[in-house]
Amino acid sequence: MSVRELVVLGTASQVPTRHRNHNGYLLRWDGQGILFDPGEGTQRQMLRAGVAAHDIDRICVTHFHGDHSLGLAGVIQRINLDRVPHPVTAHYPAGGQHFFDRLRYATAYRETVGITEHPVAGDGVLATTGAYVLEARGLSHPVESFGYRLTEPDGRRMLPARLAEHGIAGPDVGRLAREGTVRGVRLEDVSEVRRGQRFAFVMDTRMCEGVDALAEGCDLLVIESTFLDRDERLATEHGHLTAGQAGDAARRAGVRHLVLAHFSQRYDDPEEFGREARAAGFEGELTVAADLTRIALPRR
Repeated sequence: MSVRELVVLGTASQVPTRHRNHNGYLLRWDGQGILFDPGEGTQRQMLRAGVAAHDIDRICVTHFHGDHSLGLAGVIQRINLDRVPHPVTAHYPAGGQHFFDRLRYATAYRETVGITEHPVAGDGVLATTGAYVLEARGLSHPVESFGYRLTEPDGRRMLPARLAEHGIAGPDVGRLAREGTVRGVRLEDVSEVRRGQRFAFVMDTRMCEGVDALAEGCDLLVIESTFLDRDERLATEHGHLTAGQAGDAARRAGVRHLVLAHFSQRYDDPEEFGREARAAGFEGELTVAADLTRIALPRR
């Protein structure tokens, strides 16, 4: 059975706390795993969350600040230690190639797995698979930063009443789905479009066009909310969002499930972030992320 869920490995901004590790998020998508922003300690958090190196097919780094990338060294070495049998691709800002090189070869180890480097130089599609299209969009942060978005191709949903009306049953249903027509009956006559699911990952950034483009129509949006609204000036200065700004972006984009993450240690009550996102008008499902939680993508 296919699984689509987000495994939260860490949610702290800048420095870890007693309750929050540096960033780390694994998206399980129909047997594939995409690891986003492995900060320091990610390898241990994977162990605690029941995530293996074999679960990783792609690594996507938004930018090269330590809380989003210091765990790369350990994760890459673990992939090699465990001799992951499938290809692993790494996406990261092209301007940070020297940082990636340093982290990949931070210490001596035996390379057993060929990791394909696919640096991101600008907006656009990074990969197209049968399960999704992966694209990147530039964000607004003091260093080069990109957000990522997965879009499942649209499919078709069969309509039983229409199938019966046209006398299509049994093996002919599958044949119609494969070939597009059976005995003069077209697929579009007995089915409707099933919109593909959409997921986006937006970390350190001010409000910008990239945020809106990534969030548009998402079923699940993971977005930073480092500051509360009373510190909006600080957020803008340091290239971050407030919880209210994140909630407003999700409202405008029609997001179904909003996941707030990347919290400053200056705040004691995590639920304040959720309250401020609601105050901005967001009415969909809302999660204030905590380490080691699992969040399922909403049903189609």
